[in-house]
Amino acid sequence: MRLTVTKTGSAVTYYIIRSVNRNGKRSSEVVKRLGTEDEIRKMGVEDPASWAREQLEIMNREEQKTPEKAIYLHPDKRIEPDQQNQFNVGYLFLKQLYYGLRLPQICKKIADRSGFEYNLDEILSRLVYGRILYPGSKLSCFEQSRTLLEQPHFELHQVYRALSVLSREMDFIQAELYKNSLDVLPRKTGVLYYDCTNYYFEIEDAEGLKQYGPSKEHRPNPIVEMGLFMDASGIPLAFCIHEGNKNEQVTLAPLEKQILSDFGHTKFVVCTDAGLASAANRKFNNIGERSFVTTQSVKTLSKDLKKWALDTDGWRLQGDNKVYSIADLADTEENRDKVFYKERLIDGWDDDRDVRFQQNLIVTFSLKFKLYQQSVRQRQIDRATAMINGADRHLDTTGMNDCKRFIRRTSVTENGEIAEKKIYSLNEEVIAKEAQYDGFYAVCTNLLDDVSTIIQVNRGRWEIEESFRIMKTEFSARPVYLKRDDRIRAHFLTCFISLLIYRLLEHRLPGQYTCSDIIQTLRQMNLTQIGKEGFIPSYTRTALTDALHDFAGFSTDFEFIPRTSANKLCVQARQLRK
Repeated sequence: MRLTVTKTGSAVTYYIIRSVNRNGKRSSEVVKRLGTEDEIRKMGVEDPASWAREQLEIMNREEQKTPEKAIYLHPDKRIEPDQQNQFNVGYLFLKQLYYGLRLPQICKKIADRSGFEYNLDEILSRLVYGRILYPGSKLSCFEQSRTLLEQPHFELHQVYRALSVLSREMDFIQAELYKNSLDVLPRKTGVLYYDCTNYYFEIEDAEGLKQYGPSKEHRPNPIVEMGLFMDASGIPLAFCIHEGNKNEQVTLAPLEKQILSDFGHTKFVVCTDAGLASAANRKFNNIGERSFVTTQSVKTLSKDLKKWALDTDGWRLQGDNKVYSIADLADTEENRDKVFYKERLIDGWDDDRDVRFQQNLIVTFSLKFKLYQQSVRQRQIDRATAMINGADRHLDTTGMNDCKRFIRRTSVTENGEIAEKKIYSLNEEVIAKEAQYDGFYAVCTNLLDDVSTIIQVNRGRWEIEESFRIMKTEFSARPVYLKRDDRIRAHFLTCFISLLIYRLLEHRLPGQYTCSDIIQTLRQMNLTQIGKEGFIPSYTRTALTDALHDFAGFSTDFEFIPRTSANKLCVQARQLRK
């Protein structure tokens, strides 16, 4: 029903009408005459137009009310064999964002120029929903897609064919996703965060993308490497996949060039950790309107700069002109909340471009950070001590952050010759050497902003680490269950799209819910089919399910959902509320 207004002379009359179909022809009929403006005002109404709209809303709500319906179930009648009776509707909230990003239109553009017959949109959407709800192999995803309220209409072999197409169109899809995402959520692209992670494959022989390289999980397996750009809101922007033996430092510039060309960005700050802070990357972002903020290891500074950084004198507090010494800083709650800093300009020259290259080195000291580092190291020392006392067989192997770096190994000599026996003890020199860096943190930048702004920019890096954690744990991005390089790339593309959709959903919900809360709730939002009549919810209604329904603009938590209403839910999920 809808409201219509007619004017006859000076009289304005309000009607509620509805569309009807008579003998195949569409026309309208009057449902109710609300009256003229004068008649309505005589009822004590000051604003006839607003009152008329309210009456329309009341009548629409009343019309949508479904009368109670008796459903007869027979205790002696068995259910039909092989009949599925439970369906997930949690994916409908993901579907809204999938449609909001206009992925069906992206898939159609690809299909129009590729000429294949299967439905790429249907396959991609199920791969994305499955990665969030039921992560597993492509076979598992294909089977699990039958548990959704909307049943799939594709075959398993078409899934693998679609992966090759998605791999080929990866750059196009990322560029289109960025442009479309601007209509879903304002993007904060003034600061971009970049980081890399790797995924190992449980194989022995390296091939293609799967190569031996430095594993962040210290596993002796071939790996592939993912580079990820994220904006200041924590929303993924772009990604790339490289061979596992490729130096992560050289992956930044190519992906950044892609953002410059495909996304139309020219002005932004790139924030990275120390592992990506090569001189080449810094100089690359020292031209045009680009800038950088990168973590700087105090341990790797030159001798003079390290001496300056660790000097207990010459420290400042933001908004305070006083100069402080941190030598005898008392451990109080007030002091724990303070972040002292010092900064120094480092002059340099970019020989490739023949321009000046200046960096501002900012070193901070925090008593809270110092106490945290001390507690972490003490736990590692305790583990090292336990290993020594337990005569661990692998005491001679160690890594950069392994607690065994604190163990001294002394070979025993017998008759002037080195015997096989070794004596293990705590290496107090290594412990003391590390302790001198407790509480210190440094960044390098070519920005001219105040220190607090630069520190705040650098703090945002935690969200990209969180994104990697979500992909590896909640989305189970590995094991990959694929061998061909193009399909491996497509697999990580679906992980990227899933992360993008999840992060957008996260921004649409109140902030008190964790990633695990949201995903587990979506997984459990099932409807149970009651004969041919309709469905009943078989999940617990919570504050989070209410928040999901508020965001989506539709509800799946009525006591009974007729089959026609369930079909409407699938249609409503295609419209993203702004």
